[in-house]
Amino acid sequence: MEFPIRCFTCGRPIAQHYDEYKRLIREGKTPGEALDQLGVKRYCCRRMFISYVDLTNIVSKYKRV
Repeated sequence: MEFPIRCFTCGRPIAQHYDEYKRLIREGKTPGEALDQLGVKRYCCRRMFISYVDLTNIVSKYKRV
């Protein structure tokens, strides 16, 4: 549900970049440009950003039984 704190593959902390990544994407940068600007170089870490889908708003509509 939430953006992962660490990369699943290498274990490098990545969550501190997520808010800035979202801001850069809103400003019109491509995902590759945004990740380059943030200094995320490893392809395993980059895929964490590119493949993440925020489901918080969708799942929060349902009650847990």
